[in-house]
Amino acid sequence: MNLKLIKKYISCSFILILTGCQNGCQQKKIEQTLTPLPQDPLIQVYLNHSETSEYQEPYKDKKRQGDDLEKQIVDTIMGAKSQVDIAVQELRLPKIAQAIAAKQKAGVKVRLIIENTYNRSISSLSPQEVKKLKSREAQKYKEYHSFVDINQDGKLDTKEIEQRDALVILDKAKVTKLDDTSDGSRGSDLMHHKFVIVDDRFVIVTSANFTLSDVHGDYTKPETLGNANNLLKIDSPDIAALFTEEFNLMWGSGGKTSQKFGLKKPIRAPRTIKIGDSIVTIHFSPTSPTQPWTNSSNGLINTNLSSATKSVDMALFVFSEQRLADILEGRHQQNVQIRALLEKSFAYRSYSEGLDMMGLALGDKCKYEVNNKPWQKPITTVAIPSLQQGDLLHHKFGVIDNQTVITGSHNWSEAANSGNDETLLVIQNPVIAAHYTREFERLYKKSQPGLPQKIQQKIKSQQKQCQKIQSPSTIENKSVQVNLNTATLAEIEALPGIGKKTAQQIIDARQQKPFTSLKDLERVKGLSSSKLLRLQGYISW
Repeated sequence: MNLKLIKKYISCSFILILTGCQNGCQQKKIEQTLTPLPQDPLIQVYLNHSETSEYQEPYKDKKRQGDDLEKQIVDTIMGAKSQVDIAVQELRLPKIAQAIAAKQKAGVKVRLIIENTYNRSISSLSPQEVKKLKSREAQKYKEYHSFVDINQDGKLDTKEIEQRDALVILDKAKVTKLDDTSDGSRGSDLMHHKFVIVDDRFVIVTSANFTLSDVHGDYTKPETLGNANNLLKIDSPDIAALFTEEFNLMWGSGGKTSQKFGLKKPIRAPRTIKIGDSIVTIHFSPTSPTQPWTNSSNGLINTNLSSATKSVDMALFVFSEQRLADILEGRHQQNVQIRALLEKSFAYRSYSEGLDMMGLALGDKCKYEVNNKPWQKPITTVAIPSLQQGDLLHHKFGVIDNQTVITGSHNWSEAANSGNDETLLVIQNPVIAAHYTREFERLYKKSQPGLPQKIQQKIKSQQKQCQKIQSPSTIENKSVQVNLNTATLAEIEALPGIGKKTAQQIIDARQQKPFTSLKDLERVKGLSSSKLLRLQGYISW
């Protein structure tokens, strides 16, 4: 073989790997490395990074390993005969929008709720608005522009927009949609749901937003596979009824006053349903910090973690709930194997419980997180997965004793627990658990355990620079509580998460009416649910 042919062969092979045989290279069938696991007939699991299947990406000439999550959503919607309800943070996939539009045209009742931040067509941004975008949003716009620009002429014409812009497709079809500001408020902390209900029977629950980056991968980066996500397809009228109840609370019965997002929704306890061979417990966030933490979604996670006798495996986008880390430490001391995979973007931040599990603490401006508690007996099984550059670990699941799965849209954080609209499911079924265990093992096998040298250096540097850094065990003294009805401005300002402005607002509010409970503080402007949660144990009246 001459040099010219060798170069051509190498070039073609490289393109084959990156683009899935664009530009004329002969496409080679992807070898399935694993045998598919049995599926429960009523609750099926799909993973966009699965090594048991392959699919043709719908927007690129590329065949790749994984389950096509978009197809599962589209097929479920297209099977609708009477009604489709969708609550999702972000919807940008045109095939899903086209399926929704088609069912609306066919006479199916369609209702759609989107998070207010994403309830606008990107193509509607003016050149001036595009110029003002921050770097992350500017990159998203650039990615979107490339995706919509089908003929790649650098311009977006009406035909391209109507074919690729999901929100334009929905608006043209006159699909009724609202967001979490439709009740006249500024919105919940985050409308973070990702579920679909069809015909009061089928429910899709996923960790994925309906976007290219979450499902298939970035359009301009053919090597990406999409953020690692999972999807459940459930066949159960009883479970559908619970999700419909949650949806109806947000949708309302007519008019702004009837719509309830965030903490406006009534308090509801977790509910458990037997479906086939599975026991499913469902809870919807948020739960007010004024309510017992044990009644919240994180409280439900805590209850199940406490039951672990052999192992706990976690693949989490965010892990920042201290009380969950504390219960895991107790399980570890009882010889339960604890393994954690954390998204690199959040794994080494000062509030990450991954640091706790490794017996480390990282301060923020020479102060530790409130109640921070590094483990006395650290573990070496905390790791970050090795993913394609641009892909994130977006899972929010845990597997307990290879029997019980915790999953949904709910990140293991205070914000998800007390501010966001979220879904949490706990499923007891070893057949379903096996899918999540295999996904964990796949990611863990290629992970990077321990602390990167960069973070080690950061901790050492901090120890030198912050000579007066407070100990995690003494940063806050709960034995001395501040009486909000008598405390000075300075005393209130010193409370966790309270600045001078909010401290003054607390004083103004108590002058009108003294405080008698934590719930009373909800009338103070500027006190978010997360701030209220931080105040627990530090205040009295």
